[in-house]
Amino acid sequence: MHINIKYFGQIAEITKTEEESLELNGRLVSELLETLNQKYSKLKNIDFQVAQNQELVSIETELTGAEIALLPPFAGG
Repeated sequence: MHINIKYFGQIAEITKTEEESLELNGRLVSELLETLNQKYSKLKNIDFQVAQNQELVSIETELTGAEIALLPPFAGG
């Protein structure tokens, strides 16, 4: 499955890109995160949320091939 991923904030700093496309054999968000943790080991050290098609999802969510975004914690004010 072809996945488009957008990175924001400190996640973009770790990946050194704001966007990339990956070919993924898995079907779940957890499998995508496992692949990304192998590619970018520093991702394991930060908390972030995953959005699919602009909605927050859990790691058990099935990937649909829609846009994925990794969102770091946001400061409120």
